[in-house]
Amino acid sequence: MSGQDAPAEEPRSRVSVARWAADLAMGGRFAVTGGRESWARTIMTAVGVGLGVALLLLASSVPTMYQQRNERGDARSSFSFMDTEVKPGADTLRLANAGTTFRDQDITGEVMAPDGDGTPPVPPGIDRIPAAGEMWVSPALKKLLDSDEGKLLRDRFPYRTIGVIGDSGLSGPSELTYYAGISQKAFGHVNSSYHIDHWGKEKKGKSEPLDPALLLLIIVGCVVLLLPVLIFIATAARFGGERRDRRLAALRLVGADIHMTRRIAAGESLFGSLFGLAVGAGLFLLARQIIGSIEIWDISFFTSDIVPSAPLALVIAAAVPASAVMVTLIALRGIAIEPLGVVRNAKPKRRRLWWRLLLPLLGLALLLPLAGGFGAGSGGGGDMKAYQAAAGAVLLLIGITALLPWVVEAVVERFGGRGSVPWQLATRRLQLSSGTASRAVSGITVAVAGAIALQMLFASVGAQDREDTGQDPNRAQLIANVPVSDGNQAREAFARYHATKGVRDLLGVTEDYVSDVHRSKDDPTSVPEEAITVADCPTLREVVRVTSCKNGDVFLVDSSSYYGEGKGFVKPGAQVNLAHRDDGTPDLRKKKLWTIPRSATKTKPRQDPTGGERTGIFATPGAFDIADLPDPRAAAMIRLDPKVPDGVEYVRNTSAALSPAMDVMRLTSTSQSDEFQVIRKALFIGATATLLLIGASMIVTTLEQLRERKRLLSVLVAFGTRRTTLSWSVLWQTAVPVVLGLALSIAGGLALGVMLLKMVGQPLAVDWTGLSTMTGVGGGVILLVTLVSLPPLWRMMRPEGLRTE
Repeated sequence: MSGQDAPAEEPRSRVSVARWAADLAMGGRFAVTGGRESWARTIMTAVGVGLGVALLLLASSVPTMYQQRNERGDARSSFSFMDTEVKPGADTLRLANAGTTFRDQDITGEVMAPDGDGTPPVPPGIDRIPAAGEMWVSPALKKLLDSDEGKLLRDRFPYRTIGVIGDSGLSGPSELTYYAGISQKAFGHVNSSYHIDHWGKEKKGKSEPLDPALLLLIIVGCVVLLLPVLIFIATAARFGGERRDRRLAALRLVGADIHMTRRIAAGESLFGSLFGLAVGAGLFLLARQIIGSIEIWDISFFTSDIVPSAPLALVIAAAVPASAVMVTLIALRGIAIEPLGVVRNAKPKRRRLWWRLLLPLLGLALLLPLAGGFGAGSGGGGDMKAYQAAAGAVLLLIGITALLPWVVEAVVERFGGRGSVPWQLATRRLQLSSGTASRAVSGITVAVAGAIALQMLFASVGAQDREDTGQDPNRAQLIANVPVSDGNQAREAFARYHATKGVRDLLGVTEDYVSDVHRSKDDPTSVPEEAITVADCPTLREVVRVTSCKNGDVFLVDSSSYYGEGKGFVKPGAQVNLAHRDDGTPDLRKKKLWTIPRSATKTKPRQDPTGGERTGIFATPGAFDIADLPDPRAAAMIRLDPKVPDGVEYVRNTSAALSPAMDVMRLTSTSQSDEFQVIRKALFIGATATLLLIGASMIVTTLEQLRERKRLLSVLVAFGTRRTTLSWSVLWQTAVPVVLGLALSIAGGLALGVMLLKMVGQPLAVDWTGLSTMTGVGGGVILLVTLVSLPPLWRMMRPEGLRTE
């Protein structure tokens, strides 16, 4: 029936609800009783819809997952936001944070001891407070300690394991944490401790709003990750359309009108989508078990946490079948199903461009007012901006999808009859049905466009969020603040670090405060104080600017910011007071005097490896005995031997032996906020899941298209067409829409990325590396899908494909 106009539609008459239900039920029966072809179409639709539904269910579970995780974290928190400090009593517990790190794995932990003979509060997940020398460990930490990999870590825990922490005391199944008991005397070797009378966080007031740039990163991330899923579900609802339409033409031959056939087609799609909901629920339950047993970037969840939000699950259950029916009815509007066949695009109409351009323009119109003024805000204003940003991003990305069929059609219609046979077969197929090819790559087009915009925002926000710490890891890699009670302990601690395997050099400084022998003239209630630092010459060269140093020298650095240049009490030949009261204030009654040598040299400070500058008195051990310091603080800045693989772990083991609650800090030149790190991890997990879905969905889509053309391929082979020719033809049919889609996604992604950067007031910059990476990933997914589809393609070229039923 080529060359004819589609016949006019028959007049619509009122149809009862019972008639609708009967026609929908008939369509559902056709989905399962129409033979092998109907079953194949139904299964393909169900698998396609099921993949999307599974990911949507996982996405709807995210709020519950993090809520459960946060509630367990709040229940076991030992920090109270009350203004009053808990005083030790019969029922209180003394705690100190004893977290550590092992080969880039964070291990949280606390050491504890009861303050009295009463009943101290017990943290969730354990039965009793561990006695001195005992500890409770998480299942993951127990597994690590019992493994060969954890042999080095076991030296850090001189405790006997008495049990495993239950799920109520863990944030996730892969968390590494422990509770250890120590004596009250051992707390003397701890830098800081506190007392609690209960466990659990007490929330007071509102939490601080998230940074606008990070909020926008979350909004765009959700749009980019979920929109390809929705597009693919809509695409899956149109699987097998050509065979379905031929079957509906047969129904027209036995008396069904146009409207009845559309209701039957809607019923068939409805059944396939409902079947897809069931498949998606099954895939979700399978993914739920898998997620509960894996850890991604230190984040893990219990299987019981992965429960879809009830309102979101209801929306998914209602929206997926409704969208499938709607997509089917919209697709049938351009088709006239007649008793003698299907009139499909008899006189092809050019796709209209105006409404396709309207969508991205509306998206830009929503985003433009937010330029330079996007923020979380307070109340409804901030929420409205968030919704406006999400709507603008959705419209812009959907507009890119809507433009793709028009671009493909406009390009392929200009291809002439020149070129190789595979190229001619491919271009002719695209000219006849470019919409099918466009739908196949629409998901990857949206994903790449969104990923490019997200990458631009991510790189800019990451650069702005990154702070310069001032630390120099080239001068020292680790720092350990050692709790000591006198100078001799500091000397012994430095000696132990020196003897530790993997330590190449050590910059050890011992500090305390000295005071003036008189009260301040300006403020008689206060006594001027200044720091005194004792270290050897190599270490002093790292903290002050000296040209010559030998044991016995003393250097002075004025605290000009406090007293003004040259107005401090620290001068050559001056006496200073070393005595302190129990509360740390200078003791002018029981003075302990020390005279600064007249040979002391004035100098300037130098940034130490930690980025700090020190002032006061700097003495070598020959000039001042650190045993005379009443309340010293010892800091070891450690240089590692790069030839020793686990040098940092040996240093941490030494630190744990010196103090049960001391960890070693790595020196880094830059740092980023915890919020940014969490968002980065969440987006990585979501992007991985979306990319897997896109790959799986495109495989299903390609197989469905090949199944539709199985008879045509068999006929071509029967007439002598080489299989390699057809294989190259299929490759070109995929490559042309892909190239056009990626070009469109680059343009759309750059436009959206520029708008996002303007919204948060970030400088405009294109991350060309990220752009090329995202484009390469998109192209790689297409290439992989094409390679996977080749074996089924060869099987479909067999002569058996000519058979019909």
